[in-house]
Amino acid sequence: MLSWRLPRLLTVQQVPKVFHEDSIISGYRSPYSSATACILSLFQMTNETLNIWTHFIPTWYFLWKMLSLMHHGFWDDPFFWPLLVYLQSCCIYPLMSTFAHTFSVMSTKARHIWFFLDYGALSLYSLGSAIAYSAYVFPDRWVGSSFHLWFVSSAVLNAVICTGLACYSRYVTQHILYKHRSWFCCYF
Repeated sequence: MLSWRLPRLLTVQQVPKVFHEDSIISGYRSPYSSATACILSLFQMTNETLNIWTHFIPTWYFLWKMLSLMHHGFWDDPFFWPLLVYLQSCCIYPLMSTFAHTFSVMSTKARHIWFFLDYGALSLYSLGSAIAYSAYVFPDRWVGSSFHLWFVSSAVLNAVICTGLACYSRYVTQHILYKHRSWFCCYF
């Protein structure tokens, strides 16, 4: 018979500082956990449980919405392509956030990489939103203006800059952020 043994949870004093979260004092998963332990921890109340499940469930909802639209000739009409881009970004960003919160305790390097991917996915979502906005919501009097023509290009630039700054703030200046937390807020 298969028996699951859930990983033991730790307090803030028992984990390295890189794994600390502001105002969280207990419920930490063991640092340097295996992928199996990370997946098993999905079924116990840890400091990441709500983050994981509140991103994982919407991923499936948006995937279901996207697949249901594809059954109705979604691919054939170019009018719906911006919606497809938007729905794909709606699937990617919560899924990447799920992975980041699930597997961030595997190692310090894995933690940074997963959150870099999470930041990139969030910026990709902002780009998908800009594409959908440009295609469907832009005011008629602005369509064709220079603002409209540069809107998506500037959204691409914004996504790249925001991802770069978020990654920079997480990795390079990690020890400085506690002193200058306002810089992190200014990036967004």
